[in-house]
Amino acid sequence: MIKNAARPRGRPRNFDEGEALEKATQVFRSKGYDGVTIDDLVAGMGVVRPSLYFFFGDKRTLFLRVLHAYAEKKGSRAAKALLEPQSLRDSLAGFLRHAVESATEEGSAPGCLLLCIAPVVNDAEVQQFLQNTVAGGMALVKRRFRDGISAGEIPPDFPVTARASQLLDIARGLTMRAQIGTPRKTLLRDANEAADLLLHPRRGKAAQDH
Repeated sequence: MIKNAARPRGRPRNFDEGEALEKATQVFRSKGYDGVTIDDLVAGMGVVRPSLYFFFGDKRTLFLRVLHAYAEKKGSRAAKALLEPQSLRDSLAGFLRHAVESATEEGSAPGCLLLCIAPVVNDAEVQQFLQNTVAGGMALVKRRFRDGISAGEIPPDFPVTARASQLLDIARGLTMRAQIGTPRKTLLRDANEAADLLLHPRRGKAAQDH
């Protein structure tokens, strides 16, 4: 029986694949997909080339793994914020606040992988993954609105699909504004106001008219 036959020379001790993927995420977020070289990844991940290729494959394969891990982590946190056992209004506000806090997290590289980096990658598998991710997020938000209908917080004829789409658009907008330097305090205030407007758009219109 041959032991460790496939292990590349230079394999680091106590190698942590999860930690290496986190570091790769920061590299891609900092430089984009096309701007990243294998040398960048080797330096950023703290591995040697043989280990990188052995554990993660080429740049494209590594990016797909990073994208899946990032979306799963980000999605689970967003879902937790949205599905907390609280009022619908507070759930929406919590979801939007999470988007702001995630985008303005101290020490994080600029640029959301899902919104800023992956959409411009010319790869069919990447684009399909993004479409599936958006569809999954949409389904989750619609579910939360329907729970609000069941609880009597909003009427049965509430435009669930339209409001769910608007909520996700607002979250993306807040994230993009964070990338251009809008203060967190301002974004958090806007997130709270947006939650009210989604549920009571006429109140927002009346306030604007005055």
